[in-house]
Amino acid sequence: MKHELQLVVSPEEAANEESIKTIAAQQLFTSQDSITLIKILKRSIDARSRSIKINLKLEVYINEQPAEAVSYKIKYPDVSNRKAVIIVGAGPAGLFAALELMEKGLKPIVIERGKDVKSRRRDLAAINKQHIVNPHSNYCFGEGGAGTYSDGKLYTRSTKRGDITKVLETFVAHGADDTILIEAHPHIGTNKLPKIIEAIRQTIIDNGGEVHFNKHVTDLLLKNNSIQGVVCDDLENNTKVEFIADAVILATGHSSRDIFELLHSKNILIESKTFAMGVRAEHPQALIDSLQYHCTISEVVKKREYLPPASYSLVQQVAGRGVYSFCMCPGGIIAPCATAPGEVVTNGWSPSKRNNPFANSGMVVTIEPGDLIEYQQYGPLAGLRYQQALEKMAWNAGGQTQTAPAQRLLDFVNSRLSPHLPETSYQPGVKSSPLHSLLPEPIGKRLQAGFKEFGKKMRGYLSNDAVIVGVESRTSSPVRIPRDKDTLQHPDVKGLYPCGEGAGYAGGIVSAAIDGQKCADSIADFYHN
Repeated sequence: MKHELQLVVSPEEAANEESIKTIAAQQLFTSQDSITLIKILKRSIDARSRSIKINLKLEVYINEQPAEAVSYKIKYPDVSNRKAVIIVGAGPAGLFAALELMEKGLKPIVIERGKDVKSRRRDLAAINKQHIVNPHSNYCFGEGGAGTYSDGKLYTRSTKRGDITKVLETFVAHGADDTILIEAHPHIGTNKLPKIIEAIRQTIIDNGGEVHFNKHVTDLLLKNNSIQGVVCDDLENNTKVEFIADAVILATGHSSRDIFELLHSKNILIESKTFAMGVRAEHPQALIDSLQYHCTISEVVKKREYLPPASYSLVQQVAGRGVYSFCMCPGGIIAPCATAPGEVVTNGWSPSKRNNPFANSGMVVTIEPGDLIEYQQYGPLAGLRYQQALEKMAWNAGGQTQTAPAQRLLDFVNSRLSPHLPETSYQPGVKSSPLHSLLPEPIGKRLQAGFKEFGKKMRGYLSNDAVIVGVESRTSSPVRIPRDKDTLQHPDVKGLYPCGEGAGYAGGIVSAAIDGQKCADSIADFYHN
């Protein structure tokens, strides 16, 4: 007989299989010997009080075994000779669109401006160690997109986007640990994602799809307001190449500014949208653990025997705007994510064990049209120009290298320059800078007020042991590429399907993957009907 059971246990009990079995047997009024298997379906931490609890949802088998082990692999048809669909971008939206197209019997042709995931590593080393930015291969561009180096957070705040379970199971089918299916905040880790991305690519190729790297889309082939294909610069051979299809999924990510420029130059409708900008805040992980787990720093080591590195989520309304944490990375590293020379951009990631000594998070402020008045002449590209201006400011403040401007947190709140800085995880280095005066007032003043409030919510968070590093500017796209809510096609161009973060319809790996699936389903429905 199979039973579902909800338990609330201590971290020590949750870490011990025998303890779970004992408690389950008591709850079900049965003997431990009669329990043949316990499967954990969901697990979450409740750290709101000093007595930290683990919530478990269990599937308990009594005197029987599950019929068979679950396989999450999908058998795809051979699509070698099926109707082709071009996908521009090999990030989560593009890759999951490709898998969905194959499942529906269509052939994906994935075009990626960057390099494959292994070759991409050399360019990441170059930006970290030599301050050299390759505009086509970096933390944002290349196989897997920005998601490959965003540490693999696999949760979304919205439950309305689509089938989250299918996305998680697809990752497991390609090598992810199946614990991502049970954790409240599943996470893969930047160190493990590359092999999973390679496995997804191999699935596409093995079933007749195509994946092309170093192909930078520079133009759209249009006829009578219908898409005919795309024109690319072949970055390896220094030639032009065309790909032909009458459906194109545009899944280029939030940093493909040249795509926004291209659409605008061809009078294809794009729209400005709200977005967010700010800084990366970094604390010692032990400090965050002590605050979240209600213990002294000296007690953290014992807590960590049973609990993961702690995270946090903070939000505060300041002068009518949201100030909030974004992409919080326990045991993480701040990464240089510029996509062109002359800019400094920060982001964060964590390895699977989250065992680095620092915790970092984007701390950002919502940017609205009123902040962009001096950029109005750029129309829907005003937000993009605002982003670029702040990234150039950070470049200049850091010394015109990938060295980033930084300030101790308490010094920033009190508008004073830090005479020296603590150690940080940001490899290119940091330079003490007056970010309180360098940031535009709508961002700087609100961050100062927001940090004060966060210090009240998490006593000890507002500390000069923490440092802020600028700028966090790519939380989302400042541009939306509109689409019909039913067909998902662009209203001006038949067969063009804007998709994912770059089009303004997603905000992370899972939501981007789901949006890719939705676009693929829409194309399949059109072709099959």
